Amino acid sequence: MAIISFELPIYTYQIDFIGHVNNIVYIQWMEIARMKLMEAIDLPVHQAHAQGFVPVLVHTEITYKNPLYLGETVRVELWLSELRKASAQMEFRFYNSQNILAAEGRQRGLFVTHATMRPRRLGAEEQALFTPFLLSET
Repeated sequence: MAIISFELPIYTYQIDFIGHVNNIVYIQWMEIARMKLMEAIDLPVHQAHAQGFVPVLVHTEITYKNPLYLGETVRVELWLSELRKASAQMEFRFYNSQNILAAEGRQRGLFVTHATMRPRRLGAEEQALFTPFLLSET
């Protein structure tokens, strides 16, 4: 079982008027993590698009635990807690430089046919690409 994990610096433009990372930045980090997941299974989004299907988001939730500040790095983790024929539940954790949990999030994604924007079932081979990242919640 694998988890996508990477670190990013926190930049000045990500800080809000209160002095910590703005909430929208977490959604941007989730986007980066999803792109890294698609790259890890050797199916980058542009390639999936060329094959006629794309992942779209249908739900996002984030619970903030501790703020992140300028000068820190954030570690982002992503794994799948559910994988169905046409959808996946993604789980995220965000840690500060001291390895303290800053936030948890989840997103539900749906695979759709690009031309019709209707749900598209993954074939067995496509679904198998995601299986290494399928973990029960930890």
